Amino acid sequence: QVQLVESGGGLVQPGGSLRISCTFSGSNFAMYNVAWFRQGSGEEREGVAAITGRGFTQYYLDSVKGRFTLSRDNTEKMTYLQMDSLTREDTAVYFCAAAWGYNTNYRPLNSESYNHWGQGTQVTVSS
Repeated sequence: QVQLVESGGGLVQPGGSLRISCTFSGSNFAMYNVAWFRQGSGEEREGVAAITGRGFTQYYLDSVKGRFTLSRDNTEKMTYLQMDSLTREDTAVYFCAAAWGYNTNYRPLNSESYNHWGQGTQVTVSS
C-alpha cells in the first residue's frame, strides 16, 4: 500500500519562507511522479508543482515559478516543496499526491492524474 503524509505547514509572514515535506510509505517510490496541490478556503484545488520519478522533469504553476522549488530524495522517499517570497494568496491546505509514472496521458498538474493523496498540511501566510 502507498501512503503519503505531509508535514511542515504553519504560519509565516508575507515575504517569508517555508519548506513542507511529503513522506512516502510503500515500494518503488522512484516509479511514482509526485506533485503538490493546494486548496484555499472556498476555492478549487490547483496543481502547484510536480516532479517525475527520477527528478528529470519538473512542472510549476505559473504563479509560483521562481518562488517555489520542488525536489525529491528517492533514497529517503521524501518530496520537498521550498516556498519563498510567500504572499497571502499562497494560503491554503497543501496536499501531496503520487501517480504511477508508467501510466499514459499523465498531466502533471491535473489532480485526476493522481490516485494517492496525503491528508494535507495548512500553510497560512499572514502578518
